[in-house]
Amino acid sequence: MARSVDEWSPQELNKLQKKNKRLKALLQKYKQQHHLQHALILLSEQASTIPELCSFYPAIQRLLADYVPSKNFYVVLRNPDTGLLELSYFVDQKDGIQTPLVTDQHFEQGVTGYVFRSRATAYFTRETMTAAQQQGKFKILGAQAEHWLGVPIYQDTDVIGVMVSQSYDAKQGYSQEQIELFEVIALYLATAIERVKKRELLESQVKQRTQALTLSNQALNDEISQRKKALERQQTLFQISELASQSINIDDVYYHVHQIMKSITYAENLYIALYDKDNNWLTFPYAVDECSEDFGPRPFAKGFSELVLTSKQCQLIDRARSEQLIAEGIIERQGKLDPSCRCTSWLGAPLKTAQGVIGLIVCQAYNNKYDFVQEDVELIAYVSNQIANVLQNHLSQQALRQSHQELELRVAEKTRELRQANLHLQLQIDERRKIEQQLYHDAHHDSLTGLPNRSLFLSQLERTLGQYQRFPEKDFAVLFIDLDKFKDINDKLGHQCGDQFLIEVADKLKQCIRDHDLIARLGGDEFVILLTQLNERQQAEDVAKRIIAVMQQPFCNQGICIQSGASIGITYSKRDYSHTDEIIRDADAAMYYAKQTGKGRFEFYHPLLGYGNDQQEPHQRHHLMDLHTHFRASDIVNFDQQQPHAQLLDAYGEHPVLGSTSFEQLKRFASDNYELAKVKLKLLKYGFNQHQSDIMSLLNCSSLLLDDKHFEGLSHWVGQLTNKDKLCLLFSEAELRFCSANQMKNLDKLYQQGLHIGLNEFGKDRCELSLLTQLPYFCVLLNATFSRRILQDPRYDHMLQGVLAVTQLNDCMVIAKGPCILNYRSLLEHHGVHHFIGQQHAIAEQQPLHAIPS
Repeated sequence: MARSVDEWSPQELNKLQKKNKRLKALLQKYKQQHHLQHALILLSEQASTIPELCSFYPAIQRLLADYVPSKNFYVVLRNPDTGLLELSYFVDQKDGIQTPLVTDQHFEQGVTGYVFRSRATAYFTRETMTAAQQQGKFKILGAQAEHWLGVPIYQDTDVIGVMVSQSYDAKQGYSQEQIELFEVIALYLATAIERVKKRELLESQVKQRTQALTLSNQALNDEISQRKKALERQQTLFQISELASQSINIDDVYYHVHQIMKSITYAENLYIALYDKDNNWLTFPYAVDECSEDFGPRPFAKGFSELVLTSKQCQLIDRARSEQLIAEGIIERQGKLDPSCRCTSWLGAPLKTAQGVIGLIVCQAYNNKYDFVQEDVELIAYVSNQIANVLQNHLSQQALRQSHQELELRVAEKTRELRQANLHLQLQIDERRKIEQQLYHDAHHDSLTGLPNRSLFLSQLERTLGQYQRFPEKDFAVLFIDLDKFKDINDKLGHQCGDQFLIEVADKLKQCIRDHDLIARLGGDEFVILLTQLNERQQAEDVAKRIIAVMQQPFCNQGICIQSGASIGITYSKRDYSHTDEIIRDADAAMYYAKQTGKGRFEFYHPLLGYGNDQQEPHQRHHLMDLHTHFRASDIVNFDQQQPHAQLLDAYGEHPVLGSTSFEQLKRFASDNYELAKVKLKLLKYGFNQHQSDIMSLLNCSSLLLDDKHFEGLSHWVGQLTNKDKLCLLFSEAELRFCSANQMKNLDKLYQQGLHIGLNEFGKDRCELSLLTQLPYFCVLLNATFSRRILQDPRYDHMLQGVLAVTQLNDCMVIAKGPCILNYRSLLEHHGVHHFIGQQHAIAEQQPLHAIPS
């Protein structure tokens, strides 16, 4: 059974009292620890949430007030730059904030400096503080407190300041627990202050950055606004500039200017005035005004318009300035003003041009509907010069039109006076035109029959061939006509009757073709017909049949009748044709076949009718061996010397259709390669034998002669020459590019025999430098087109420099050729070319090639 307290012994009671006392001490300790922990948590929260020190210190004071008497509280921190103690926060019941700041050394001399220097907590009462002052430890400054507590603020091992709390109540002191709490708060205060400072600095930087971005954004918006205004002004200038280029009436120009002004400012009331300097007069060609319709011409006076013209500047006039100008006598009012329509804002700008001020443009507002500002002045000043130029341009054009009208009247009068003389002159012009037309007709038509001649026919045939190459569906045909027994008519009836016969034949042939077809006389008794817009070969055959039928009618003269006829060769369009010569050649071949197989008939061309046909007679006039041949020589001259270095010999044949033509063109008519090789070798022998000169002879050769079956003849001839050092055989670039290895081997044999080798037509299709290195050529003849392009296109100059670099290694002569090449002497020398081909001159007489002895 439990005992009561009264039953306990004195020893037990004493033991119980000690235990209770210990428990109370522990409870007080735990309570103090709890307060301390709670204070530190609150301190950490304040340091984490409060952005500025000015708000942080009051929060610390409120936190301490729950545990420590702190109605009088201040914090002093050392300035790291000056080393002085400076007040960071101060609250006192007696002293104001200015009281402790008597001198710069205030805190160093007082009790606060004492705690800072001693680096230890100090607690003074009134008596102990007085005693310490008497001992010279510090000075008492300001109102003396009953209780004073100062704690140093540490940052790591350095004291950076002092936190102070004081009480003016003698009964309200500080216990040991409160002092310890104060010390702990001070211990963590430096860290908290540093955190708040960093946050404060960060927020300051954020504010500064935000402010900078705001300013930048504002500047950007301002720039955008300025650019928009600039674009609007530019658009306005474009609209005004368009007026200058438009052919419109001057009244329309005024109207468009008004619309443009409306787009940039208030312009419901606008007028344009022009100033006549000679008469000192103002006219108003355009005016729109809601209150006035009287804008007639008037003499120069003292109005707002005259002020703009005399000052040559924009004028902004409101009611106040208007009264001032009138008071100063600068402006004089004419007549009474309508009070219901008062001009409250007036804006005028001079129209300036290179000739001076020609007038002004004015916008005005009534009854305070709008007040013009400086921006309106800038805008109207900005566009007024452009408007002035546009108006000046149109006014000048108007004056010019009036001048033209006056001039036209004067010209009309002169025209009437000169009409009779012009009538006579017109008759002379018509007569001359007829003569010119007749000359043109005679140049392109046969004088006997009046038919187109060979030149006109070949031109039309070339155009037809070009059109066919672009549009293959448009077929055409050529009929080559040779009259039968024409020689008998000339022999029996005479040449005069022969000419009459040809005239009748021309008329009959015209009746056999359509209006758009072309008939021409090549010469003698040969005619050609060009049939176009054909759909089938049968149409050409029908024309040939009609011609044969009409030519079977006898020709009678002086009682003598002779039966004639016509042999016709026909070529029909095909894609293989690339030149008109081929068409004439095939039609000629078909005609000869028709004549040989009975005359009075027609024949279409086919490959078996070529010039190499074995059925043909061996001595036909179009056979290459039968052509009359001659040579033409061209001197190869250095620009700096008069004497030629060499001569280029070209062979020409007299073709019955093509006339005098180079054998380089005629070789296409060879029946086969054997004939061509035979002709080429004979030309080489004939040309070199005819050239009696001590300088080098350049002769065109064919790569066919490099074939084994033809090379023996060429090599044998070269071996017999005693002056082979004066001969250079030219091979074209196109031929050498496709030569076989065996042909190049035979070419090298010629070089080994002491013969000079040259390259002709270099650069015609391409410019292969590797071709120049195959042999040590004596010369390289540039293609005429390549020579011309050197002077026109810089890219060809690079090609030429490559050619010159390769040829200089072998001392090879580079020769330019082409029409009028001498005219470009300085340019060619600038590019490094010093040799050219001069004009041609004939050597040797014409004779058939087969008649030339080998």
